[in-house]
Amino acid sequence: MDINLIRFNTDVGKTKPENIVHTDNACPFCDVENLTGILDTDGDIIFLKNKYIVIETADQFVLIEGKECNIDMPNYSRAQMHRVIKMGLKHWRQLLNCGKYEEVLFFKNFGPMSGGTIRHPHMQLVGFPKLKSELLFDPAELRGIVIARQDNVELNVSNFPRVGFGELNVVVEEGGSLDTLADFLQIGVHYLMNFFRKNLHSYNIFFYRRAGVIYAKIMPRFATSPYFVGYNIHFLPRNITQIAQDVYKIYFSADKTITFK
Repeated sequence: MDINLIRFNTDVGKTKPENIVHTDNACPFCDVENLTGILDTDGDIIFLKNKYIVIETADQFVLIEGKECNIDMPNYSRAQMHRVIKMGLKHWRQLLNCGKYEEVLFFKNFGPMSGGTIRHPHMQLVGFPKLKSELLFDPAELRGIVIARQDNVELNVSNFPRVGFGELNVVVEEGGSLDTLADFLQIGVHYLMNFFRKNLHSYNIFFYRRAGVIYAKIMPRFATSPYFVGYNIHFLPRNITQIAQDVYKIYFSADKTITFK
């Protein structure tokens, strides 16, 4: 079976701080004075080495998105969102081009179903000296019904979803606007967390690259279907056309109801 099989250090995993479920626990990212391994900053955005290396043979990094602990991307100003995404992409590219890694994963966890442990908004970058890039994603998973397209950037709803329900994709052609990428990501997260399902509290963002194109998948997270976990069956929801229409009406039409400043 051709897969990426990576060792996970469970002993280190047991020591990681957690405050998503146990909300009274202290937030390590708020304690800026005691952060170590800081590599770069842009105002209150901090890029640093991850103290808890749970993935053996990999180097792990964290991008703290700002000083505020109890907000997230839908609450950011457009300027803050632009800065966060540009900072993350800058270090993703630097790690990819440094010659040390065969692949670098760049992703965000948010909420109790996302696989994350810290509530404070942040993203992660993980550099692998050896990893089979061709197994990471299928480009078909990043295509779909187009919602909006501008500045060589496309927002769509997946018609070949990776798992199943409400997956939004952003596709940045070579030379496409990173600010528009950030805008579309903010719109996608805001839609999922406010209009998609009333009980949705978690999502992921996954970044990919291939042949000069940057992709980002915004994936709502809830209990994963046993059909997918056990049998690798992907579901295509019947309402993807309605999702595309809803996102367009709320954020892009002449009578749109939501704007970001």
